[in-house]
Amino acid sequence: MKAREIEFTHNLPETIAMMHKDGLLLSSISAGGTANVMTIGWGSPGIIWGRPIFIAYVRPSRFTFQNIEATGEFVVNVPDDAMHDVCMSCGTLSGRDVDKFAENGLTIASAQSVRAPLITECVRFYECKVVHVNDLVDAALDPEIRSGAYPKGDFHRLYFGQVLRVAERT
Repeated sequence: MKAREIEFTHNLPETIAMMHKDGLLLSSISAGGTANVMTIGWGSPGIIWGRPIFIAYVRPSRFTFQNIEATGEFVVNVPDDAMHDVCMSCGTLSGRDVDKFAENGLTIASAQSVRAPLITECVRFYECKVVHVNDLVDAALDPEIRSGAYPKGDFHRLYFGQVLRVAERT
Protein backbone atom coordinates (compact mmCIF):
# COMPACT_ATOMS: atom_id res chain seq x y z
CA MET A 1 0.00 0.00 0.00
CA LYS A 2 1.28 3.43 -0.91
CA ALA A 3 0.55 6.29 1.47
CA ARG A 4 1.84 9.80 1.92
CA GLU A 5 2.30 11.54 5.24
CA ILE A 6 0.01 14.54 5.79
CA GLU A 7 -0.53 17.21 8.43
CA PHE A 8 -2.84 16.36 11.35
CA THR A 9 -5.42 18.96 10.30
CA HIS A 10 -5.42 18.01 6.60
CA ASN A 11 -8.87 16.58 5.75
CA LEU A 12 -9.87 16.58 9.43
CA PRO A 13 -13.41 17.80 8.58
CA GLU A 14 -13.81 14.78 6.28
CA THR A 15 -12.63 12.47 9.07
CA ILE A 16 -15.17 13.95 11.48
CA ALA A 17 -17.93 13.73 8.87
CA MET A 18 -17.21 10.03 8.30
CA MET A 19 -17.16 9.39 12.06
CA HIS A 20 -20.65 10.90 12.22
CA LYS A 21 -21.90 9.09 9.09
CA ASP A 22 -20.67 5.47 9.26
CA GLY A 23 -18.02 5.53 11.96
CA LEU A 24 -14.26 5.11 11.90
CA LEU A 25 -12.34 1.85 12.26
CA LEU A 26 -10.17 1.71 15.38
CA SER A 27 -7.50 -0.95 15.10
CA SER A 28 -5.49 -2.31 17.99
CA ILE A 29 -3.15 -5.17 18.73
CA SER A 30 -2.79 -7.45 21.73
CA ALA A 31 0.44 -7.89 23.66
CA GLY A 32 0.78 -11.22 21.83
CA GLY A 33 0.37 -9.63 18.39
CA THR A 34 -3.27 -10.39 17.54
CA ALA A 35 -4.96 -7.53 15.71
CA ASN A 36 -8.55 -6.39 16.24
CA VAL A 37 -10.79 -3.70 14.78
CA MET A 38 -13.93 -2.02 16.04
CA THR A 39 -16.13 0.76 14.71
CA ILE A 40 -16.19 4.01 16.69
CA GLY A 41 -18.80 6.69 16.28
CA TRP A 42 -17.46 8.84 19.09
CA GLY A 43 -14.06 10.48 19.05
CA SER A 44 -12.42 13.83 19.62
CA PRO A 45 -9.54 14.98 17.46
CA GLY A 46 -7.86 18.20 18.57
CA ILE A 47 -4.87 19.89 20.10
CA ILE A 48 -4.16 19.24 23.79
CA TRP A 49 -0.91 20.04 25.61
CA GLY A 50 0.29 21.57 22.35
CA ARG A 51 0.13 18.13 20.68
CA PRO A 52 -2.21 16.59 18.11
CA ILE A 53 -4.48 14.24 20.06
CA PHE A 54 -7.24 11.84 19.06
CA ILE A 55 -9.41 10.82 22.00
CA ALA A 56 -10.92 7.38 21.47
CA TYR A 57 -13.83 6.24 23.64
CA VAL A 58 -13.78 2.50 24.43
CA ARG A 59 -16.01 0.61 26.86
CA PRO A 60 -14.29 -1.88 29.21
CA SER A 61 -16.62 -4.61 27.90
CA ARG A 62 -15.14 -4.35 24.40
CA PHE A 63 -12.45 -6.73 23.20
CA THR A 64 -10.39 -3.74 21.99
CA PHE A 65 -10.20 -2.42 25.57
CA GLN A 66 -7.76 -5.13 26.70
CA ASN A 67 -5.55 -4.53 23.66
CA ILE A 68 -5.19 -0.81 24.27
CA GLU A 69 -4.65 -1.42 27.97
CA ALA A 70 -1.83 -3.87 27.15
CA THR A 71 -0.06 -1.91 24.40
CA GLY A 72 -1.04 1.74 24.83
CA GLU A 73 -1.50 2.12 21.06
CA PHE A 74 -4.22 2.33 18.45
CA VAL A 75 -4.81 3.49 14.88
CA VAL A 76 -7.86 5.41 13.75
CA ASN A 77 -8.55 4.28 10.18
CA VAL A 78 -10.90 6.40 8.07
CA PRO A 79 -13.04 4.32 5.70
CA ASP A 80 -14.48 5.57 2.43
CA ASP A 81 -18.17 5.75 1.54
CA ALA A 82 -18.13 2.26 0.02
CA MET A 83 -17.25 0.70 3.41
CA HIS A 84 -20.62 1.25 5.10
CA ASP A 85 -21.28 -2.50 5.50
CA VAL A 86 -17.77 -3.07 6.88
CA CYS A 87 -18.35 -0.38 9.51
CA MET A 88 -21.68 -1.96 10.45
CA SER A 89 -20.09 -5.40 10.75
CA CYS A 90 -17.09 -4.22 12.79
CA GLY A 91 -19.45 -2.39 15.11
CA THR A 92 -21.66 -5.44 15.64
CA LEU A 93 -19.33 -8.45 15.76
CA SER A 94 -16.88 -9.07 18.60
CA GLY A 95 -13.22 -9.87 18.07
CA ARG A 96 -13.63 -12.44 20.86
CA ASP A 97 -15.78 -14.50 18.50
CA VAL A 98 -14.63 -13.74 14.97
CA ASP A 99 -11.67 -12.41 13.00
CA LYS A 100 -13.28 -9.22 11.73
CA PHE A 101 -10.46 -8.62 9.25
CA ALA A 102 -11.09 -11.96 7.52
CA GLU A 103 -14.87 -11.68 7.87
CA ASN A 104 -14.85 -8.31 6.05
CA GLY A 105 -12.01 -8.87 3.58
CA LEU A 106 -9.80 -6.26 5.26
CA THR A 107 -6.06 -6.15 4.64
CA ILE A 108 -3.61 -5.29 7.39
CA ALA A 109 -0.47 -3.22 6.82
CA SER A 110 2.22 -2.17 9.26
CA ALA A 111 2.02 1.30 10.71
CA GLN A 112 5.26 3.29 10.95
CA SER A 113 4.95 4.64 14.50
CA VAL A 114 2.96 2.01 16.43
CA ARG A 115 2.40 -1.76 16.41
CA ALA A 116 -1.35 -1.48 15.86
CA PRO A 117 -2.10 -2.10 12.18
CA LEU A 118 -3.40 0.05 9.36
CA ILE A 119 -6.33 -1.13 7.26
CA THR A 120 -5.27 -0.71 3.64
CA GLU A 121 -8.81 -0.31 2.31
CA CYS A 122 -9.18 2.89 4.35
CA VAL A 123 -8.24 6.32 3.03
CA ARG A 124 -6.58 7.95 6.06
CA PHE A 125 -4.72 6.74 9.15
CA TYR A 126 -4.00 8.34 12.54
CA GLU A 127 -1.28 6.41 14.37
CA CYS A 128 -1.68 7.05 18.11
CA LYS A 129 0.25 6.41 21.33
CA VAL A 130 -1.77 6.72 24.54
CA VAL A 131 -0.47 9.59 26.69
CA HIS A 132 -3.37 9.80 29.15
CA VAL A 133 -6.54 7.93 30.14
CA ASN A 134 -9.69 9.11 31.88
CA ASP A 135 -12.72 7.14 32.94
CA LEU A 136 -16.07 8.75 32.32
CA VAL A 137 -17.47 9.72 35.72
CA ASP A 138 -21.11 8.75 36.25
CA ALA A 139 -21.77 11.44 38.88
CA ALA A 140 -20.44 14.18 36.58
CA LEU A 141 -22.55 13.14 33.58
CA ASP A 142 -25.76 14.87 32.55
CA PRO A 143 -28.62 12.53 33.59
CA GLU A 144 -30.22 12.71 30.13
CA ILE A 145 -26.99 11.56 28.48
CA ARG A 146 -26.56 8.84 31.10
CA SER A 147 -30.04 7.41 30.54
CA GLY A 148 -29.66 7.48 26.75
CA ALA A 149 -26.06 6.33 26.32
CA TYR A 150 -25.46 4.28 29.48
CA PRO A 151 -28.69 2.61 30.63
CA LYS A 152 -26.66 -0.39 31.90
CA GLY A 153 -23.54 1.47 33.04
CA ASP A 154 -20.45 0.28 31.13
CA PHE A 155 -19.01 3.78 30.94
CA HIS A 156 -16.29 4.53 28.42
CA ARG A 157 -12.61 4.93 29.13
CA LEU A 158 -11.18 7.86 27.19
CA TYR A 159 -7.81 7.17 25.60
CA PHE A 160 -5.92 10.34 24.74
CA GLY A 161 -3.79 9.19 21.83
CA GLN A 162 -0.99 11.47 20.73
CA VAL A 163 -1.07 11.36 16.96
CA LEU A 164 2.45 10.38 15.95
CA ARG A 165 1.74 10.14 12.24
CA VAL A 166 -1.10 10.84 9.83
CA ALA A 167 -1.08 9.34 6.35
CA GLU A 168 -3.42 9.12 3.38
CA ARG A 169 -3.59 6.31 0.88
CA THR A 170 -2.38 7.42 -2.55
